[in-house]
Amino acid sequence: MDIERSSDDRAAPRRTILITGANGLLGRQVVQWFSPRHHVVAASRVDLNIADADAVNRYVDECSPDLIINCAALSNVDACESDPQAAFVANADGPRHLAQAAQRIGAELIHISTDYVFDGQKTIPYTIEDEPRPINVYGASKLAGEQFVREACPRHYIVRVARLFGPGGRNFASTALETAKQHSRLLAIVDEIGSPTYVVDLAQRLEVIAQHGHYGTYHVTNRGACSWADFATYVIELGGLSGVTIQRVRSGDLHRPARRPAYTEMRCLLSERLGFEPLRPWQQAYSEFINSVISSTERNAPAGHIT
Repeated sequence: MDIERSSDDRAAPRRTILITGANGLLGRQVVQWFSPRHHVVAASRVDLNIADADAVNRYVDECSPDLIINCAALSNVDACESDPQAAFVANADGPRHLAQAAQRIGAELIHISTDYVFDGQKTIPYTIEDEPRPINVYGASKLAGEQFVREACPRHYIVRVARLFGPGGRNFASTALETAKQHSRLLAIVDEIGSPTYVVDLAQRLEVIAQHGHYGTYHVTNRGACSWADFATYVIELGGLSGVTIQRVRSGDLHRPARRPAYTEMRCLLSERLGFEPLRPWQQAYSEFINSVISSTERNAPAGHIT
Protein backbone atom coordinates (compact mmCIF):
# COMPACT_ATOMS: atom_id res chain seq x y z
CA MET A 1 0.00 0.00 0.00
CA ASP A 2 1.58 3.26 -1.18
CA ILE A 3 0.74 6.22 1.05
CA GLU A 4 1.81 9.59 -0.27
CA ARG A 5 1.99 12.33 2.35
CA SER A 6 2.16 16.08 2.27
CA SER A 7 5.68 17.47 1.96
CA ASP A 8 4.76 19.95 4.72
CA ASP A 9 4.69 17.81 7.85
CA ARG A 10 3.65 20.80 9.96
CA ALA A 11 0.25 21.02 8.23
CA ALA A 12 -1.98 18.08 9.04
CA PRO A 13 -3.76 16.83 5.92
CA ARG A 14 -7.48 17.37 5.99
CA ARG A 15 -8.51 13.95 4.74
CA THR A 16 -7.35 10.46 3.96
CA ILE A 17 -8.11 9.76 0.30
CA LEU A 18 -7.98 6.40 -1.47
CA ILE A 19 -7.38 6.77 -5.21
CA THR A 20 -7.96 3.65 -7.31
CA GLY A 21 -6.55 3.28 -10.81
CA ALA A 22 -3.64 5.39 -9.60
CA ASN A 23 -1.32 4.43 -12.46
CA GLY A 24 -3.76 5.47 -15.19
CA LEU A 25 -3.78 8.74 -17.13
CA LEU A 26 -6.25 10.43 -14.78
CA GLY A 27 -5.25 8.54 -11.64
CA ARG A 28 -1.64 9.73 -11.79
CA GLN A 29 -2.74 13.33 -12.07
CA VAL A 30 -5.29 13.01 -9.27
CA VAL A 31 -2.61 11.55 -6.98
CA GLN A 32 -0.23 14.38 -7.87
CA TRP A 33 -2.85 17.07 -7.29
CA PHE A 34 -4.27 15.82 -3.98
CA SER A 35 -1.04 14.63 -2.34
CA PRO A 36 0.32 17.99 -1.12
CA ARG A 37 -2.80 18.67 0.95
CA HIS A 38 -4.02 15.23 2.00
CA HIS A 39 -2.95 11.74 3.03
CA VAL A 40 -3.29 9.93 -0.28
CA VAL A 41 -3.38 6.16 -0.62
CA ALA A 42 -2.51 5.49 -4.26
CA ALA A 43 -3.76 2.05 -5.36
CA SER A 44 -2.86 0.73 -8.78
CA ARG A 45 -4.43 -2.36 -10.37
CA VAL A 46 -1.57 -4.41 -8.94
CA ASP A 47 -2.31 -3.10 -5.44
CA LEU A 48 -6.08 -3.46 -5.58
CA ASN A 49 -8.38 -5.26 -7.99
CA ILE A 50 -11.67 -3.49 -7.37
CA ALA A 51 -13.53 -6.40 -9.00
CA ASP A 52 -12.64 -8.46 -5.91
CA ALA A 53 -15.13 -7.49 -3.20
CA ASP A 54 -13.15 -9.09 -0.38
CA ALA A 55 -9.97 -7.32 -1.46
CA VAL A 56 -11.80 -4.01 -1.60
CA ASN A 57 -13.17 -4.46 1.92
CA ARG A 58 -9.76 -5.40 3.33
CA TYR A 59 -8.05 -2.49 1.64
CA VAL A 60 -10.67 0.04 2.69
CA ASP A 61 -10.63 -1.23 6.27
CA GLU A 62 -6.84 -0.92 6.38
CA CYS A 63 -6.56 2.64 5.09
CA SER A 64 -9.94 3.90 6.40
CA PRO A 65 -10.39 6.71 3.87
CA ASP A 66 -12.67 9.70 4.26
CA LEU A 67 -12.98 9.87 0.46
CA ILE A 68 -12.52 7.31 -2.32
CA ILE A 69 -11.82 8.55 -5.86
CA ASN A 70 -12.38 5.77 -8.36
CA CYS A 71 -10.28 6.29 -11.49
CA ALA A 72 -10.09 2.54 -12.23
CA ALA A 73 -11.84 1.30 -15.36
CA LEU A 74 -11.56 -0.83 -18.46
CA SER A 75 -11.61 2.09 -20.88
CA ASN A 76 -10.59 0.43 -24.17
CA VAL A 77 -13.90 0.75 -25.99
CA ASP A 78 -13.26 -1.98 -28.56
CA ALA A 79 -11.86 -4.38 -25.95
CA CYS A 80 -15.06 -3.92 -23.95
CA GLU A 81 -17.13 -4.72 -27.03
CA SER A 82 -15.14 -7.90 -27.61
CA ASP A 83 -15.36 -9.03 -23.97
CA PRO A 84 -18.56 -7.73 -22.34
CA GLN A 85 -18.08 -9.84 -19.23
CA ALA A 86 -14.70 -8.25 -18.51
CA ALA A 87 -16.20 -4.81 -19.15
CA PHE A 88 -19.01 -5.26 -16.65
CA VAL A 89 -16.73 -6.82 -14.04
CA ALA A 90 -14.38 -3.82 -14.19
CA ASN A 91 -16.81 -0.98 -14.86
CA ALA A 92 -19.91 -2.11 -12.96
CA ASP A 93 -19.00 -4.67 -10.30
CA GLY A 94 -15.85 -2.81 -9.25
CA PRO A 95 -17.63 0.51 -8.57
CA ARG A 96 -20.37 -1.38 -6.71
CA HIS A 97 -17.82 -2.93 -4.36
CA LEU A 98 -16.21 0.46 -3.71
CA ALA A 99 -19.59 2.09 -3.11
CA GLN A 100 -20.64 -0.63 -0.68
CA ALA A 101 -17.36 -0.33 1.21
CA ALA A 102 -17.60 3.46 1.30
CA GLN A 103 -21.14 3.28 2.66
CA ARG A 104 -20.12 0.75 5.31
CA ILE A 105 -17.40 3.00 6.76
CA GLY A 106 -19.12 6.33 6.16
CA ALA A 107 -16.82 7.55 3.39
CA GLU A 108 -17.66 9.64 0.34
CA LEU A 109 -17.08 8.36 -3.19
CA ILE A 110 -16.13 10.18 -6.38
CA HIS A 111 -16.78 7.85 -9.31
CA ILE A 112 -15.51 8.73 -12.79
CA SER A 113 -17.91 7.94 -15.61
CA THR A 114 -18.13 8.86 -19.29
CA ASP A 115 -19.94 10.76 -22.02
CA TYR A 116 -20.42 7.39 -23.73
CA VAL A 117 -23.47 6.71 -21.57
CA PHE A 118 -25.31 8.82 -24.19
CA ASP A 119 -26.35 7.71 -27.67
CA GLY A 120 -25.03 10.76 -29.54
CA GLN A 121 -28.30 11.59 -31.29
CA LYS A 122 -28.58 15.14 -29.93
CA THR A 123 -27.12 18.25 -31.53
CA ILE A 124 -27.01 20.34 -28.34
CA PRO A 125 -25.09 19.47 -25.16
CA TYR A 126 -26.28 16.59 -23.00
CA THR A 127 -27.31 17.36 -19.41
CA ILE A 128 -28.25 15.25 -16.41
CA GLU A 129 -31.87 15.64 -17.53
CA ASP A 130 -31.16 13.57 -20.65
CA GLU A 131 -31.79 9.85 -20.34
CA PRO A 132 -28.62 7.80 -20.91
CA ARG A 133 -28.87 5.41 -23.85
CA PRO A 134 -25.46 3.81 -24.47
CA ILE A 135 -24.84 2.27 -27.88
CA ASN A 136 -21.83 0.14 -26.99
CA VAL A 137 -20.75 -2.23 -24.23
CA TYR A 138 -18.33 0.27 -22.71
CA GLY A 139 -21.07 2.85 -22.26
CA ALA A 140 -23.50 0.25 -20.93
CA SER A 141 -20.99 -1.06 -18.39
CA LYS A 142 -20.17 2.46 -17.20
CA LEU A 143 -23.87 3.28 -16.87
CA ALA A 144 -24.36 0.14 -14.80
CA GLY A 145 -21.50 1.29 -12.58
CA GLU A 146 -23.21 4.64 -12.08
CA GLN A 147 -26.44 2.94 -11.08
CA PHE A 148 -24.70 0.67 -8.57
CA VAL A 149 -22.95 3.69 -7.01
CA ARG A 150 -26.22 5.61 -6.66
CA GLU A 151 -27.93 2.65 -5.04
CA ALA A 152 -25.14 1.69 -2.64
CA CYS A 153 -23.65 5.00 -1.50
CA PRO A 154 -25.78 8.15 -1.10
CA ARG A 155 -22.62 10.19 -0.39
CA HIS A 156 -21.45 10.03 -3.99
CA TYR A 157 -20.27 12.33 -6.74
CA ILE A 158 -20.58 10.80 -10.21
CA VAL A 159 -18.39 12.75 -12.64
CA ARG A 160 -18.87 12.14 -16.35
CA VAL A 161 -15.82 13.10 -18.41
CA ALA A 162 -14.73 12.86 -22.04
CA ARG A 163 -11.68 12.60 -24.31
CA LEU A 164 -9.01 12.85 -21.64
CA PHE A 165 -5.50 13.98 -22.51
CA GLY A 166 -2.44 14.72 -20.45
CA PRO A 167 1.08 13.66 -19.46
CA GLY A 168 1.80 10.01 -20.18
CA GLY A 169 -1.38 9.45 -22.13
CA ARG A 170 -1.22 7.01 -25.03
CA ASN A 171 -4.51 8.01 -26.68
CA PHE A 172 -5.02 10.13 -29.80
CA ALA A 173 -5.56 13.40 -27.90
CA SER A 174 -2.36 12.99 -25.89
CA THR A 175 -0.10 11.85 -28.73
CA ALA A 176 -1.46 13.64 -31.82
CA LEU A 177 1.38 16.17 -32.06
CA GLU A 178 4.11 13.56 -31.70
CA THR A 179 2.38 11.31 -34.24
CA ALA A 180 2.17 14.17 -36.73
CA LYS A 181 5.87 14.94 -36.28
CA GLN A 182 6.90 11.32 -36.78
CA HIS A 183 4.64 10.32 -39.65
CA SER A 184 3.59 13.58 -41.36
CA ARG A 185 0.04 12.24 -41.41
CA LEU A 186 -2.86 12.08 -38.98
CA LEU A 187 -5.88 9.84 -39.41
CA ALA A 188 -8.78 11.84 -37.97
CA ILE A 189 -12.53 11.20 -37.74
CA VAL A 190 -14.89 13.90 -39.00
CA ASP A 191 -18.21 12.71 -37.57
CA GLU A 192 -17.54 12.23 -33.84
CA ILE A 193 -18.02 15.45 -31.87
CA GLY A 194 -16.98 15.79 -28.22
CA SER A 195 -15.02 17.85 -25.71
CA PRO A 196 -11.29 17.22 -25.13
CA THR A 197 -10.50 17.39 -21.41
CA TYR A 198 -7.16 18.08 -19.75
CA VAL A 199 -6.57 15.79 -16.78
CA VAL A 200 -4.85 18.62 -14.88
CA ASP A 201 -8.00 20.75 -15.06
CA LEU A 202 -10.20 17.76 -14.24
CA ALA A 203 -8.19 16.80 -11.14
CA GLN A 204 -8.45 20.33 -9.80
CA ARG A 205 -12.21 20.41 -10.40
CA LEU A 206 -12.61 17.10 -8.54
CA GLU A 207 -11.22 18.78 -5.43
CA VAL A 208 -13.61 21.72 -5.85
CA ILE A 209 -16.52 19.29 -6.10
CA ALA A 210 -15.43 17.30 -3.05
CA GLN A 211 -14.85 20.44 -0.99
CA HIS A 212 -18.26 21.83 -1.84
CA GLY A 213 -19.96 18.65 -0.66
CA HIS A 214 -23.02 18.67 -2.93
CA TYR A 215 -23.69 15.07 -3.92
CA GLY A 216 -24.96 14.24 -7.39
CA THR A 217 -23.95 13.83 -11.02
CA TYR A 218 -21.58 16.25 -12.72
CA HIS A 219 -20.47 16.71 -16.31
CA VAL A 220 -16.86 17.95 -16.34
CA THR A 221 -15.02 18.73 -19.58
CA ASN A 222 -13.05 21.62 -20.94
CA ARG A 223 -15.18 24.19 -22.70
CA GLY A 224 -16.05 23.71 -26.35
CA ALA A 225 -16.40 20.70 -28.64
CA CYS A 226 -14.85 19.56 -31.87
CA SER A 227 -14.46 16.63 -34.21
CA TRP A 228 -11.22 14.68 -34.15
CA ALA A 229 -10.43 16.24 -37.53
CA ASP A 230 -10.89 19.73 -36.05
CA PHE A 231 -8.71 18.70 -33.14
CA ALA A 232 -5.98 17.46 -35.49
CA THR A 233 -6.09 20.73 -37.43
CA TYR A 234 -5.55 22.70 -34.22
CA VAL A 235 -2.69 20.41 -33.18
CA ILE A 236 -0.87 20.97 -36.47
CA GLU A 237 -1.39 24.74 -36.27
CA LEU A 238 -0.24 24.83 -32.66
CA GLY A 239 2.89 22.83 -33.50
CA GLY A 240 3.71 25.02 -36.49
CA LEU A 241 4.00 21.91 -38.64
CA SER A 242 4.07 22.05 -42.41
CA GLY A 243 3.61 19.20 -44.83
CA VAL A 244 1.38 17.22 -42.47
CA THR A 245 -1.66 15.64 -44.08
CA ILE A 246 -4.89 15.04 -42.19
CA GLN A 247 -6.56 11.95 -43.57
CA ARG A 248 -10.23 12.60 -42.88
CA VAL A 249 -12.40 9.53 -42.40
CA ARG A 250 -15.87 8.75 -41.13
CA SER A 251 -16.32 6.64 -38.04
CA GLY A 252 -17.94 3.80 -39.96
CA ASP A 253 -15.03 3.62 -42.38
CA LEU A 254 -12.77 2.20 -39.65
CA HIS A 255 -14.86 -0.95 -39.05
CA ARG A 256 -14.13 -0.99 -35.34
CA PRO A 257 -15.92 -3.52 -33.11
CA ALA A 258 -17.76 -0.83 -31.11
CA ARG A 259 -19.97 1.96 -32.41
CA ARG A 260 -19.21 5.45 -31.12
CA PRO A 261 -21.80 8.13 -30.39
CA ALA A 262 -21.70 10.91 -32.97
CA TYR A 263 -22.12 13.82 -30.56
CA THR A 264 -21.40 13.90 -26.83
CA GLU A 265 -20.77 17.50 -25.81
CA MET A 266 -22.03 17.89 -22.23
CA ARG A 267 -23.35 20.71 -20.06
CA CYS A 268 -23.21 20.54 -16.27
CA LEU A 269 -26.43 21.95 -14.82
CA LEU A 270 -25.33 21.15 -11.27
CA SER A 271 -22.06 23.09 -11.62
CA GLU A 272 -23.97 26.04 -13.03
CA ARG A 273 -26.45 25.98 -10.16
CA LEU A 274 -23.59 25.84 -7.63
CA GLY A 275 -21.81 28.76 -9.30
CA PHE A 276 -18.70 26.88 -10.48
CA GLU A 277 -16.79 28.63 -13.25
CA PRO A 278 -16.63 26.61 -16.49
CA LEU A 279 -13.28 25.02 -17.24
CA ARG A 280 -11.17 26.94 -19.75
CA PRO A 281 -11.53 26.20 -23.48
CA TRP A 282 -9.92 22.96 -24.57
CA GLN A 283 -7.61 24.86 -26.95
CA GLN A 284 -6.04 26.78 -24.07
CA ALA A 285 -5.67 23.63 -22.02
CA TYR A 286 -4.09 21.72 -24.89
CA SER A 287 -1.66 24.56 -25.56
CA GLU A 288 -0.54 24.44 -21.91
CA PHE A 289 -0.16 20.67 -22.13
CA ILE A 290 2.04 20.86 -25.21
CA ASN A 291 4.17 23.61 -23.67
CA SER A 292 4.65 21.48 -20.55
CA VAL A 293 5.74 18.53 -22.69
CA ILE A 294 8.23 20.68 -24.58
CA SER A 295 9.61 22.14 -21.33
CA SER A 296 9.99 18.69 -19.82
CA THR A 297 11.81 17.43 -22.91
CA GLU A 298 14.22 20.35 -22.81
CA ARG A 299 14.93 19.86 -19.10
CA ASN A 300 15.65 16.17 -19.58
CA ALA A 301 17.79 16.54 -22.71
CA PRO A 302 21.50 15.60 -22.29
CA ALA A 303 23.96 18.48 -22.11
CA GLY A 304 24.83 19.76 -25.55
CA HIS A 305 21.79 18.11 -27.14
CA ILE A 306 19.57 20.34 -29.25
CA THR A 307 15.89 19.36 -28.98
